[in-house]
Amino acid sequence: MRTRTAHGLAIVLSVVSLGAAQGVSPGPASSQKPATQQPPVAHRKARAKPYQVGTASWYGSYFDGKATASGEPYNMYDLTAAHPTLPLGTQVRVTNLRNGRTVVVRINDRGPVVPGRIIDLSYSAARALDVKARGLQRVRLDVVQPQTEALLQPVAY
Repeated sequence: MRTRTAHGLAIVLSVVSLGAAQGVSPGPASSQKPATQQPPVAHRKARAKPYQVGTASWYGSYFDGKATASGEPYNMYDLTAAHPTLPLGTQVRVTNLRNGRTVVVRINDRGPVVPGRIIDLSYSAARALDVKARGLQRVRLDVVQPQTEALLQPVAY
């Protein structure tokens, strides 16, 4: 499939480049037809490089209500996580590499303290990713850029 796509793309590019190489012949302007533009070639959007790939774990009821590094109490039912270096408040898309499930969590704590693990998920985040039963899972982390929300101001008429 890739070979056919690459071959087709090569043909389209060579035809377009031949047309561009011919250029416009000199002559009276009235006898020339307007040039037609070729439609742009659709390119597949490249997937961004992951921020980090590694093992995730989760923490639950034992820590529920205890203060996190951000100062807020840990709520095991929030979609939050602990990461050792990302700034507190960062939104991260976590993808379970075993089943493809994803969830966006907010970093509100530091950890994990176990070597070899890259993130500790809340109970709800682990449940959404289907990590809860396994305890540990290989995941991909992608930092999510915050969406800017427009502030609606009342308009005086």
